[in-house]
Formats: sequence, C-alpha cells, structure tokens
Amino acid sequence: MGEISSIIACAREVTVADAASGRQVFDATKALLELRNVVDHRLAIHAAALDRLGVAPQSGGTTCNLLIEMGAAPGVASRWLRIGTALASLQRLPGYAGDGVFSGEHVDAMVAGMVHIMRRAADGLCDEERLEHEQALIAHALSGATPKEIEKVARGLGNQVAAETGGLPAGEDRRINEFAVVPTSDGRVAVKGDLDVVIGEKLTAAIDSLTQARPEPDGSPDARSPGAQRADALEQILDAATSANTPFMTAPKTHINLTIPVDTPDLASLPWLGPVSQATAKMLACDAGITEIIIDGNRAPLDMGFEQRLFTSHQRKAIIARDQCCIKCGAPASWAHIHHMVFWSDGGPTDLDNGCLLCPSCHAQVHAHRWDIALGIDRHPWLIPPSTVDPHRKPLPAYHRRTMHLDDIAA
Repeated sequence: MGEISSIIACAREVTVADAASGRQVFDATKALLELRNVVDHRLAIHAAALDRLGVAPQSGGTTCNLLIEMGAAPGVASRWLRIGTALASLQRLPGYAGDGVFSGEHVDAMVAGMVHIMRRAADGLCDEERLEHEQALIAHALSGATPKEIEKVARGLGNQVAAETGGLPAGEDRRINEFAVVPTSDGRVAVKGDLDVVIGEKLTAAIDSLTQARPEPDGSPDARSPGAQRADALEQILDAATSANTPFMTAPKTHINLTIPVDTPDLASLPWLGPVSQATAKMLACDAGITEIIIDGNRAPLDMGFEQRLFTSHQRKAIIARDQCCIKCGAPASWAHIHHMVFWSDGGPTDLDNGCLLCPSCHAQVHAHRWDIALGIDRHPWLIPPSTVDPHRKPLPAYHRRTMHLDDIAA
C-alpha cells in the first residue's frame, strides 16, 4: 500500500508547466496513458480477486455493485470484472496488458472477441487454435485498430470458425434476439434491443436512408441533432408500415449491399454491421434486393451485380395461396420470406416451383443447418431435415399439409 500511495502522490504532482513545449506535453501525456493502462489492468486483476474471494456477498451485494460503491462507473466496473475473469484463460494478452501496451477498452474488446470466437466452435477450440486467434487480435490492436474494429475482426474470425466446425455465428443466431419498448417515468419510452446481423442491417439501412439534414423554414441549417433525425426517420418507417394498403403481398423492400472479396468469397460483409457467413449471404439473396460488389485484395471494386427484386407480388400471392403459412413452423404468411428451394446463388430460378414460405427464424435455420426443400409430386414443398436432426432424412410435408383436417382433405 505504501508504494501505491507514493505513485498516487507522484501522479498528483504532474502538471503542465507554463514554459512546457508541445513535445514535452506529448511525452508526458503518452506516459500518463501508459500508467493509466497499467492501473486499469491491475484493477481488473483486483476486481476478479474480490469476486473470487466472495468479498461482496458477505455484505449481501455483488462485486460489480461493490466496485460502483467504491467509485467506479457501472460500465467500467463490469469491464474490470470481464477482463479479470478472462485473463486466466489467455496466453499472450495478459503480458501486453500488464506492460501497459493496450488500454482497458482495447483489452476488453480482445477479451470479448476471444469469447465470441470460442463460442462459435461447435465442439470448442484446442489451445493452439485459441492462441492463433488471440495473436491475430493482438496483431490488429498493435497495428492501431480501434476496439470497434477489433470486434469486427473477431466476428469475421468467428464466422470462419463456425463455417469450419459447424457452429453458428453469434451475429446470425436469432435465438438470442431481444427487443423491448419500455415506458419511462417521465412519459417517454426507451427502446432496447439485441438483434441479429440481418435485422440490424435492415433497420440501420432503413433509418439511414431516411436520415438527412433539412433546412429550417427560414433557411437556416437543421437544428435537430443526429439522434433526433434518426428518431424522425423511425417515425416515417412506422407511418409507412401502418399506412400500406397491402403490407403482406408486396415484394420485400430491403436493399442490402453485400461486399464479396474475390480471393476469399467466404468473407462476405455488410456495410453497416460487418462480416456474415456464407449461409447468411445466401439467405439474404432469397428475399431481398441485393447489390453484390466484388472487390480485389486492395478492396478495389472489380465488378458489380445488379439489384434483383426476386419474387414479384403476383408470385408471392400465388405461393401464399399454396403454402398458407411458414412451411416449417406454421407462422403466419404475413411474417414469411419467399425462399428459393434451389438457392438463387446456385442458379435456382425465380418461379413458383422454386419458391416457398419461410418465416425469418426458419429461413435462417434452413440455411444455417442445411435443410433441403423440394417440390413433391403433390406440387407442394417438402422439407428434408439434415442428418443431425434425422439420420434417415425422412421428408416432411409442408406445415399446413401436416395439420390438415378431414374436411380439408375432402375439399
């Protein structure tokens, strides 16, 4: 404790002298940042020790609350606990963090990135694989990547791991989606959510397309903040949805740009939310307007596809009349996408015999878990489960065909 007190006393004496040069101030700032990084790391270690020793539960609280009571901001307290708990499972990052090379925010991004990558593996990763991915994130941090950029890199690595091991990327796992509109005490509402990459990309693209500055009546610049502009854009989206005359029969309106590196086509990405797996890229091609941008290793565009509005409103009406609901789970037709039974990316045609209704969740599952769908001799779609679901892969009729009553059959 005496040494820590001495360090605090010395830090308090650091000031900017009136005659200080820019270089001196720069060097002092850099040293203080390194000191701050070291202190952040030590606080993370101590936070984990407090949690491990059960100090907070002795007084009926949690370690996070105890740190907040000691003066830490809630987000910082949570970050220390996350980092301190994860350090024992990492091989290289603790050394860099202890030397003050990285800020707490960078360390937290790498810790979260490693957790993300490991969770994407269906059967876990061995020590050598974990070390390889840890070193990749450290290399990006050393190159000057921001915490947000490190998160995107981790998601891309996680997509590769999922593709290689049969796991599901977290950004594409619809099972953990959450969305809530919560009334507040002052008569307003707070919107909270945690959405998968597809819904997030659609929402972001829709709001961005309607978010633009507009001059005030007197010609002066827009007085609204960017947040207020986005809120107004959301209202326009809601107004358009509620005023549509035929909201469930029209072709999808989502427009998505999909960037595909020519040398690594499995590393496709969306402009707003980053990397997506091949399964999701193929799923998006089923029921959305897609502009494909092919790029070389230097991210220079080589070729551009064209937007293709795949199924027309007339085709959707005919398919809805045949399928009636999601063919997998029975969700209402109003929720459903039109899925290409033979993928559009594999040359599947956009016609009635190659389209079927799938709700967003089932649509994602069909692509992620490799369900096959084929048109039967009864002119209705049949689902063929993967061997992991049914080793015999016995075909299943569409949902409304599985649940028909006798009077339906007679009709």
